[in-house]
Amino acid sequence: MRIGLAGAGRIGAFHASTIAGLEEVDTVVVHDAVPEAAHRLADEGGHEIAPDTDALLSGVDGVVIASSTSTHADLLRQAVAAGIPTFCEKPLALTLEETVDLVDVVESSGVPVHVGFQRRFDAGYRRAREAVAAGELGFLHSVRAMTHDQAPPHAAYIPTSGGLYRDCSVHDFDILRFVTGREVASVFATGANKGAAFFREAGDVDTAAAVLTLDDDTLVSVTATRYNGAGHDVRMEVLGSEGTLGVGYDDSLAVRSAEAGVDYPRGPQKWSFMERFQPAYRAELAAFCDVAAGRIASPCTVRDALEAFRVAEACELSRAKGQPVSMDAVGGVR
Repeated sequence: MRIGLAGAGRIGAFHASTIAGLEEVDTVVVHDAVPEAAHRLADEGGHEIAPDTDALLSGVDGVVIASSTSTHADLLRQAVAAGIPTFCEKPLALTLEETVDLVDVVESSGVPVHVGFQRRFDAGYRRAREAVAAGELGFLHSVRAMTHDQAPPHAAYIPTSGGLYRDCSVHDFDILRFVTGREVASVFATGANKGAAFFREAGDVDTAAAVLTLDDDTLVSVTATRYNGAGHDVRMEVLGSEGTLGVGYDDSLAVRSAEAGVDYPRGPQKWSFMERFQPAYRAELAAFCDVAAGRIASPCTVRDALEAFRVAEACELSRAKGQPVSMDAVGGVR
């Protein structure tokens, strides 16, 4: 199987290594808007080079879009127009309006598109989903979800990131739908800046919190921060009438107990999302090979991506207004 890869940056290089390690993949074809980056990655991994997107989309069985966020929409349109099964890192587009348009384009084309929400392939989150579906926890009344980065990204990334809700918490919004099987009915969100000035200058926040109400009245708290010096910390607690299940509570937990005599967790901590979710990324891209081969349907569709984006949009609107926002007031309803 020949897989094209658009993007030779940090996540692109990470994906290139993962894809090349899949048994089914014979060749990785790399393209980047910066030719030097593509050549460097190709030289390091023994991959082929595509000088432009037309060459990238020629003779491949599938394409992985891991380029800068602003390029996702155009590349996805080109891949779908060429009839090539596509894996696209989130977000599909920078705005809700363009995301809605892309959903129409993809669904009318019949071309399979798999969106990169890797937590759906994490063993802990999948176990939580199974427990909820089987009724092991009784009825759900609360969920706590968090994405806490160990350190902030480079300042230049923030103005194009879409903001903390769309960039980080959107993963929590997607996995919340995946685990509970429910939709978000309303949100109440806020944010703060206590770190570098470049967040505020870009109109963003470095720390955020939101209370979500699901369509069955389950209450959800979601927190995010760019500053968590203890380590990269991504967790979920699912609380039910008959029990509670936690995801992310292993020895790498970036929390220390204040109680005497407690030595858990023993470490070491994880320091990045790539380290935290490496097995999930591998499983995700192996699943994409199955999508490209026509063996399975997309495990995370463009419509799934739209719904997570809508929740992020509602959180930004709530933060700006300082009041709860009903999902009925957010565009993009299909």
